[in-house]
Amino acid sequence: MALPLSPPIKPQLALTRKALPIGEEWAYEPKLDGFRAIIFVDGGEAYVQSRAGKPLGRYFPELEWAPGRWVLDGELVIRGGDGEVQFDLLQQRIHPAESRIKLLSEEIPATYIGFDLLAEGDEPLLDAPLRERRERLERIALEAGLELTPLTPDEAQAERWLASIEGVMAKQLDAPYIPGKRKGMAKVKRERSIDCVVMGWRPGKEEGTVGSLILGLYDGDDLRTVGHISGFSAAAKRSMRTMLAPLETGESGSAEPSRWTGGRDLEWVGLRPELVIEVGYDHAAGGRIRHGARFHRFRDDKAARDCKFEQLDEGG
Repeated sequence: MALPLSPPIKPQLALTRKALPIGEEWAYEPKLDGFRAIIFVDGGEAYVQSRAGKPLGRYFPELEWAPGRWVLDGELVIRGGDGEVQFDLLQQRIHPAESRIKLLSEEIPATYIGFDLLAEGDEPLLDAPLRERRERLERIALEAGLELTPLTPDEAQAERWLASIEGVMAKQLDAPYIPGKRKGMAKVKRERSIDCVVMGWRPGKEEGTVGSLILGLYDGDDLRTVGHISGFSAAAKRSMRTMLAPLETGESGSAEPSRWTGGRDLEWVGLRPELVIEVGYDHAAGGRIRHGARFHRFRDDKAARDCKFEQLDEGG
């Protein structure tokens, strides 16, 4: 390839904010739940780079780009039957077997959605403001049949997105593209809250501590695992062992069907479904809380049976 930028390029990153930044210099786009990918296209040749700088193209042989000379930043996504982005399906695509990769590329094909232009022809555009980069990207997209994220300066539209999907990306229209830096971009996530049953606990790295709690919700008479919560202080990790001991059922293990991943001799300890906690979360997909949950409070006033699976808000 003879492009003005060569892989690997660190993607520009975003600061996390609790509220949308407001002002004429800001524009907004819906946050996508996929794999960040930078695409290098030189004529009929293309290279797909992951967020971590690794080659990603072999896992997505179905992706095609019109001949051109440009470097794009965007997101790889897979849409389910309802058209919504499904991150769990995307994770399945990273497989070592070539035959499996080919099969999955036909059964659950991925789509690339662009949102930034880093180079065009022989011209690097990292120092150009986003406003200019986006205008040029939209022209290329029309010619090459690329799908782009919507980008709008309309704060009301951003608030509507924030009320219905995982989150919103806010970008400064006058900002350059700074690889690897959290500059010119902000990420605002929608937080939901839900009451969950504590089904079990997993050990921490330090002996005699609780590393995380397994969360569940009732689907009819079945208690289904929906995620976990961790990030407790060192003191809380130690004190929870005493608090949870009276609820232990004697069951323990490291196997499915609960997706309580292995790697330790004692991976989970089962608890009677009596303890209820309120947690906050940003996004749920495939019946599970994504990216972990955050502790809000214990709910001594709520019965475990009232923690219903149907209350899990998958948004979108």
